[in-house]
Amino acid sequence: MTLSEWFLFFIGYSFIGWSIEVIGVVINQKKFVNRGFLIGPYCPIYGVGGIIMTLTLTKYFEHPVTLFAMGMFECAILEYFTSYIMEKLFNARWWDYTKYKYNINGRICLETMIPFGLLGCVAIYLINPFLNKWLSLMNIDVINVLAIIMVTIFVVDIFVSVKVIDSFKKTTMQFKNKDNTEEITKKIRAVLSSKSPFTKRLVDAFPNLKAAIANIKNELIRTRRELKNTKRELKSVHKKLNKAENKIKKYKK
Repeated sequence: MTLSEWFLFFIGYSFIGWSIEVIGVVINQKKFVNRGFLIGPYCPIYGVGGIIMTLTLTKYFEHPVTLFAMGMFECAILEYFTSYIMEKLFNARWWDYTKYKYNINGRICLETMIPFGLLGCVAIYLINPFLNKWLSLMNIDVINVLAIIMVTIFVVDIFVSVKVIDSFKKTTMQFKNKDNTEEITKKIRAVLSSKSPFTKRLVDAFPNLKAAIANIKNELIRTRRELKNTKRELKSVHKKLNKAENKIKKYKK
């Protein structure tokens, strides 16, 4: 496969993942929500997952149990590190599974890992053959032009979306000295909802968005403790200096 074909594979999986997310929201909330942090109809984490599964799981085509287990394992790792990296970059927890059983740091849980295993099987047995057939029907020049167009749209989308997310990051920092994380999150959502349509879409896309204020709060508490300890140490040093000074005065007398 050429680089253009791989990118179209990436976009295809990103769109399929976005569709799955949207359908899930429609079923649960009875309304349409443009899921994902990008403006367009695609979720890059699914695109990356699709490429990884295509490269690593195709060899298990004749072993569905192994394929299921490997798909579950790989997607769980991808989801965990995506959650961690995005939280560090944008100062926000984008999804939180702490209320679910068998979760790891609220980033992944068994309830989502099992569908990922099924998705791995669907990817290898159904999606990949479909995408390969779709690409085989197109001329290589058409594929290259389509890839260039999609890359341009995707890069612009990333630029605009990151600007929106950056404004979210700045909004979270406005409340860094507050103590009630739940109340802070409500205020952040209220501020974001009053901003641009792109920012409102971000809030709608992640209804469980949880600002990483708790980490800031813990850091502030730790800093206060260190300051108190330092203050005690300074007092102790000051007392020792006073004693030493008194001894020097007595010695001079």
